[in-house]
Amino acid sequence: MDSRHDLLNVDHLLTDEERAIRDTARRFAQDALAPHIMEWSESGELPVRDIAKQMGSTGLLGMHLTGYGCAGVGPTAYGLASAELEAIDSGLRSLFSVQGSLAMYSIHAYGSEEHKQQWLPGMAAGDFIGAFGLTEPDHGSNPNGMRTRARRDGDDWVLNGSKMWITNGSVADVVVVWAQTDDKIRGFVVPTDTPGFSGRAIKHKMSMRASVTSEITLEDVRLPGDAVLPGVSGLRGPLSALNEARFGIIFGSTGAARSCLETAIDYAKTRIQFDKPIGAFQLTQAKLADMSVAHGTALLLSVHLGRLKEAGSITPAQVSAGKLNNTRVAIDIARKARTILGANGISGEYAVMRHANNLESVLTYEGTAEIHQLTIGRELTGLSAFA
Repeated sequence: MDSRHDLLNVDHLLTDEERAIRDTARRFAQDALAPHIMEWSESGELPVRDIAKQMGSTGLLGMHLTGYGCAGVGPTAYGLASAELEAIDSGLRSLFSVQGSLAMYSIHAYGSEEHKQQWLPGMAAGDFIGAFGLTEPDHGSNPNGMRTRARRDGDDWVLNGSKMWITNGSVADVVVVWAQTDDKIRGFVVPTDTPGFSGRAIKHKMSMRASVTSEITLEDVRLPGDAVLPGVSGLRGPLSALNEARFGIIFGSTGAARSCLETAIDYAKTRIQFDKPIGAFQLTQAKLADMSVAHGTALLLSVHLGRLKEAGSITPAQVSAGKLNNTRVAIDIARKARTILGANGISGEYAVMRHANNLESVLTYEGTAEIHQLTIGRELTGLSAFA
């Protein structure tokens, strides 16, 4: 963040390479994305392919993966880039995250060499758009209950079902679809030009407007036998991918929080009431102080979890703790910032209300706050409250 607002000097904990990657992502976000975000959000339209190609040429897509045109950077650097994108808008970080940490990660971790060669270089370049088909209209927090099924028919697989709230789903070239089989849940690499596949963009959203959110339908989608991801079966596959994406949210949400904090600070220093800046009043300073401390501690937690991930020792419960804490912190900062801006807080001229609306979704997707509470509770007690 701006060094003027880095109260806890978190920047000091980063390596030179991590700072360089963060700064590259920040320049890209500020130059290529920030000038257009109000238009994209107000219209509810996002030029996904253009943005993906720009992200790809900057080296952002799948940046934490190795080989196949991916940059192979460390988890903390990936997280810092997530924060810079979400400082502009959560929808942009979502595009980046779904492409790299859900679709590309699933193929990279569990796909065949043929899958990797066919899809990953193009996805890293932004030439192919990916999506991740797990959530269903009636099954979000309980993916084990999914109704989408894949059955064997000779050497082929035939898929039937539907998926809901799928980022990029209606514009994707390939979707990693998770389906029940006669054995276990399996993942399938589904080119979207396969007969029987269709995608429909979800309209009238009040949150994540600068994001393509879709419903996808599979009606007798016939795939060759080698379309299945050979490296995993059961829920371990989709849940491991979700943990990758949740890790990005841990950092990403601090970017939205930082944007709101910096907007509130700048506004408080220039908005005059009762003949002086409102930043000179004790109540305003108390809000800014609380927001800054909360943001700084969330960023410290992010970096700490990044170091655990680099060491290969991070646990799902720790990821849940980071996602739960930082999304709560971010939405609280957005709401406090809105009060400092007063009526101007609802104006599109400022990012605060847009961030607040987006964070309502971020708080819920890829594991609701309640699901993460129960994951942590299970870790603490050894008892599962899920069933």
